[in-house]
Amino acid sequence: MLLWSGLLWSGLLSSALLLSGCATDKRNDALEHTMIEYANAVRWDGFEAAQQFVDPKVREAHPLSSLDLARFKQVQVSGYDDGNGPIPDGENQVRQVVQISVTNIHTQTVRTIVDHQLWKYDAEKNHWWLESGLPDISQGTN
Repeated sequence: MLLWSGLLWSGLLSSALLLSGCATDKRNDALEHTMIEYANAVRWDGFEAAQQFVDPKVREAHPLSSLDLARFKQVQVSGYDDGNGPIPDGENQVRQVVQISVTNIHTQTVRTIVDHQLWKYDAEKNHWWLESGLPDISQGTN
């Protein structure tokens, strides 16, 4: 009887580990997909499209001003380098440092800005949200 309960417990533990592994895979797949989609949105669709990746609570607390929108419309992204990709920072959080090259459409001046991103995972919705908001494109070097 003791052997049977030990085998049963071992089987339950193995199943739980497999399920948690599946959850981790699901979370990692969602992260990879989100990172690619966000980079594409920034690079090709613009910052207004990228705004949809920002956590709705953050968007509500910090809405884009008309000045922010005007600044975003003045630049075109010419490069997006995520370096080594996201770094885990807790179970449901990652950080990523991205260098974004932007070209002013009026002056053709190119600058590189550094975007320190914080992403959090919503396990209920299997969705990653950008908590740090859109990058500050007013900073950078020529």
